[in-house]
Amino acid sequence: MSPTSPAAAAEDLTAGLAGQRVLVTAGAAGIGLAITDRLIRHGARIIVCDVDEAALFSFRKMHPQSPAEVADVSSEADVDRLFAAVSSAYGGLDALINNAGIAGPTGGVDEIEPAAWRRCLDIGLTGQFLCARRAVPMLKAAGGGSIVNMSSAAGRHGYAFRTPYSAAKFGVIGFTQSLAKELGPSNIRVNAILPGIVEGPRMTNVIRDRAAQLDLSYEAMEERYLEKVSLRRMVSPHDVAAMVAFLLSDLGRNVSGQSLGVDGNVETL
Repeated sequence: MSPTSPAAAAEDLTAGLAGQRVLVTAGAAGIGLAITDRLIRHGARIIVCDVDEAALFSFRKMHPQSPAEVADVSSEADVDRLFAAVSSAYGGLDALINNAGIAGPTGGVDEIEPAAWRRCLDIGLTGQFLCARRAVPMLKAAGGGSIVNMSSAAGRHGYAFRTPYSAAKFGVIGFTQSLAKELGPSNIRVNAILPGIVEGPRMTNVIRDRAAQLDLSYEAMEERYLEKVSLRRMVSPHDVAAMVAFLLSDLGRNVSGQSLGVDGNVETL
């Protein structure tokens, strides 16, 4: 999409979003759904993938005009099929939102099964690579675009008893910074978003599992988590979606290679 002038963009926070062709992985629920809802409201043309068929069914009812595919981003075959659907639906791509990821296991490093470790990295890091390698030729053909990779506050801080998740999210930041250097000459911006404690079922499960491990109540464990956040509150999926919209808009035209916290300032984990 050709950007408007910086002065014009400053008058419109959504400048440049209308008409963009955007793929959102894990886009049918949670943070992904908040992102798709916001971008659709601003006129973007969305395609999503997810492994949750019930969430996809609900998404299709809400947004019948937007293609929605079953795909596991850790599977090369699924990713190839997904990008064939992108090409068929829109003939190209202007932005990729690498949102798919899983919480992974909670436990000491000597307690974590290698298969659980691999699954966490396969989805949260290798999946981003598999999608990016298919998206980049489309973005170049479009004259440029944007990639937003979902990392985490756990990609900035070590996270005891969540080593697979933290390792994946640290990897996302290195992947992001490397791609920003590689793709900048092709007018492709690459950034990472680092959510913190995001309200929703995934965080509820993480707090519950850690509370059980430490023999604490859920409420006491939640308080421990929030004590490490300067603003003493969780963030909403809609806060993350707003950052994505900014990065894809013309206001984000010169933002690349950045790791942007949307976390209330997580001080430590």
